[in-house]
Amino acid sequence: MRSVLIIISILLPILGGVRLLVSAPKTVSGRRIWCELITCVTSVLVWIVILGGPCEIFTVYSFTRGYRIAFQLDGLGMLFAGMVSLMWPFVTLYAYEYMEHAEHKVIFFAFYVMTYGVTLGVCFAGNILTLYVFYEMLSLVTIPLVTHYQNSESMYAGRVYAGYVIGGAAAALITVMVTTMYAIPAFTLGGHSFHELSDNFMLLIYLIGFFGFGVKAAVMPFHIWLPTASVAPTPVTALLHAVAVVNSGVFAIMRLTWYVFSPETLAGTWAQKVAVTVSFVTLTAAAARALKERHFKRRLAYSTVSNLSYMLFGVMLLNPTGYVAGMAHMLFHGVIKMSLFLCAGAFMHQSGRSYVYEINGAGRKMPLTFTFYTLGALSLTGIPMFCGFISKWNLLLAGAQAGTVYSYIGTGCLIVAAFFCAIYTLSVSLRAFFPVSDEDRWRGKELSDPGWRMLLPIGVFTAVNILLGIFPGPVMDFLGRIAAGLL
Repeated sequence: MRSVLIIISILLPILGGVRLLVSAPKTVSGRRIWCELITCVTSVLVWIVILGGPCEIFTVYSFTRGYRIAFQLDGLGMLFAGMVSLMWPFVTLYAYEYMEHAEHKVIFFAFYVMTYGVTLGVCFAGNILTLYVFYEMLSLVTIPLVTHYQNSESMYAGRVYAGYVIGGAAAALITVMVTTMYAIPAFTLGGHSFHELSDNFMLLIYLIGFFGFGVKAAVMPFHIWLPTASVAPTPVTALLHAVAVVNSGVFAIMRLTWYVFSPETLAGTWAQKVAVTVSFVTLTAAAARALKERHFKRRLAYSTVSNLSYMLFGVMLLNPTGYVAGMAHMLFHGVIKMSLFLCAGAFMHQSGRSYVYEINGAGRKMPLTFTFYTLGALSLTGIPMFCGFISKWNLLLAGAQAGTVYSYIGTGCLIVAAFFCAIYTLSVSLRAFFPVSDEDRWRGKELSDPGWRMLLPIGVFTAVNILLGIFPGPVMDFLGRIAAGLL
């Protein structure tokens, strides 16, 4: 029965989106009810599956030599599916007001709903081949969302996005084919051995997969698509490019490192050193680049590039503490960055402006929006009593526990990047609430907080941010059970 629910939860949004393309309800309210109904029903199905506990792998279609499409539910899948299923209905609600006066809304919401089902396919994948199939589908269904405005800037962003993510998937296919051919084709915590092949060859295969999947995780030098794609509507940049798409890259690397390859085999090898080095270089360089960025959403996009490599750094330390910290930051960063992107979108929607210097004084006109933003910025910086502190603190502990030169350098980079983060996020709040008098751009002008459909999701994510910071115990215990193989 639960295997059927998994398949339904994947197919329902995909078919619901196709139905919008083929025969959409004629009224705006009808389309909105349809989209919200599909996303909410899907989320309920996902949580019925999650609350039932782990689900053994089951095959839907089998090819030859172990190549098969199969699904399962384990602890890591529960984490990612739970994140996505809780966030999607709220951001869909936000999108109704944000896209109210946009063109091509039917196409937008059709692909937006379809993307939900494809993302769940990544979450529930039972082997590396199934993950890859949905991972590639995710690239294809999100291209129309990136190019939604259909102007020259959007079309250029779509070409860059398609080139990077499809190229990365092509590289990852090499790793998928080799590992499926020579290993048990199912995810198992602790990974598998590849005795038939030489160690250096398999380390090379691992790195090809790391960088292939790492394109969506925006590792340098393959990161440029992410800030470029920020021209997409804010519901896209928030949910897809701060949670679903980019986290699918991190999720795939987690699977590859801890469930396909053996962490014990990778530990101390040149492949691990390369991956850890790329991670801490990316998290530092992207944070420094965010300092220079003047466009509001692109600044947050570079911040995402940095924080994705926080997660990869924890994962590539190859110790349980680092793995738990990496999973925690994937969850907590998703909540925080969702709030920040939605706040940025609210300002841009209400003001028609996009640059940081144009925010001067806007906090006095949009007090709720920029209060929520400030709380998110404090969390992302790593201030205690917010969830961002919990994951960053555990990353520092994991780096110290690893006890290698690379882990110590990475730990130092984490501290530097956090300092940069404080500057590039909180400077926005200072501009909003405390501008120099002659720089207040909104004195005497019309500007206000958006309507409830935009404010409610922002407020919910802000509240979750604070609650997870004050009461992190249950979540961290759950992540610890995943790392221990109990889920």
